[in-house]
Amino acid sequence: ILLNLQFTTNKKITNNTILIMDNKYINFYNNLVDLTRNKILYKDFTDQDTFSDRLIVFLFHFAFFLNVFKSNSQKNIHQIVFDFIFNQLEASLREIGYGDTSINKKMKNYVNLFYSILTKIDDWENLDRERQKYIFKFYLNIKKESFILPEYFEKYRNYLKKNTFNSLLKGVIKPKF
Repeated sequence: ILLNLQFTTNKKITNNTILIMDNKYINFYNNLVDLTRNKILYKDFTDQDTFSDRLIVFLFHFAFFLNVFKSNSQKNIHQIVFDFIFNQLEASLREIGYGDTSINKKMKNYVNLFYSILTKIDDWENLDRERQKYIFKFYLNIKKESFILPEYFEKYRNYLKKNTFNSLLKGVIKPKF
């Protein structure tokens, strides 16, 4: 299991102040988690999929979402959603039992990994299938001949394009592809 579904309210203590995270994007986060649990995505892995692999697939889902809606005029909402998603990831790592030092290091690595994925998929629609396949092979230990991930994420991109930014954030739509 990639990540446990989060509770509707998270509290973070900073400088003896309790901040309550706005959880209006929890359904969106949970939908990304559900998408990441799709067993078909891990069919062509050379070894058993791991927490790290599932986290990378999760980050791909989020990266494609931001890529499709990058021209959306609500840039401040993009930042809020980004912060929310990474706060949820941090909370999940804490639930697993990682300590503060290792969480900070892991979160820095995950944020860098996420930006790397965003950079590689920036021109996705202009890449041929071989180049798209290479992007996934770069991050994941999958069989060379597999086209499952590029095809899946192309369907996911098309699904995102057919829906509105706000409806996806509210998590009212469950994808079926």
